[in-house]
Amino acid sequence: MKEQVLNAMREAGKPVSAGEVAKSMNADRKEVDKAFADLKKEGAIVSPVRCKWTLAN
Repeated sequence: MKEQVLNAMREAGKPVSAGEVAKSMNADRKEVDKAFADLKKEGAIVSPVRCKWTLAN
């Protein structure tokens, strides 16, 4: 799931919310939220603005 979330974020090409990622993947929001939490802990994603996330460099 984490890899799918990262791919969806890459395709978006801009900061996105968990809801936008879930909608684009046609996935359950709770699963996307869990993947976001794991990715945040790993430092794979960062939040440039409130409630929006993008890939870490």
